[in-house]
Amino acid sequence: MKLLILDRDGVINEDSPNYIKTPEEWTPIAGSLEAIGELSRSGWTIVVATNQSAIGRKMIETGMLNHIHAKMHRAIAGQGGHVDAVFFCPHGPDDGCTCRKPNPGMILDISSRFHVPASQLTMVGDSLRDLQAIAAVGGKPVLVRTGNGIKTEQKGLLPDGTQVFDDLAAFAAHLLVVSPAG
Repeated sequence: MKLLILDRDGVINEDSPNYIKTPEEWTPIAGSLEAIGELSRSGWTIVVATNQSAIGRKMIETGMLNHIHAKMHRAIAGQGGHVDAVFFCPHGPDDGCTCRKPNPGMILDISSRFHVPASQLTMVGDSLRDLQAIAAVGGKPVLVRTGNGIKTEQKGLLPDGTQVFDDLAAFAAHLLVVSPAG
């Protein structure tokens, strides 16, 4: 199985310092939906792993997050793609949970549920915590320069082996060359 984990905010859609709290605030990054469509058609299983502390902070309810994700699923389907699962952590940074990135809990859960060794997983993110979560289990970190990606790259603290691409579309194009359909 070719399984790819994507962070949501800053990778698939525009990020906001005020959080994405409604479907109307969810805006795709140029080329991201098409990239997911191309990857889906080429046999990739796409899973989203996203911190959503706005729930823990009582800014939104899980039902609203589901509405936001429904919009995301429809937009991706409109480009011939699909997301096989969305994993999210509703906790705040001080809650001490194991699922909030940079902790690897979501990654380990994805590994278990999809029966793919964690060390064989790749995760695309725009923040250091995304890269740290996948690196903690021996997986492959990929940084995109969208969202917080440029700031993350400039800090120079990337885990060993991190690949860097301008955006999800550029990474998808790379993947489709090195691991074509079939």
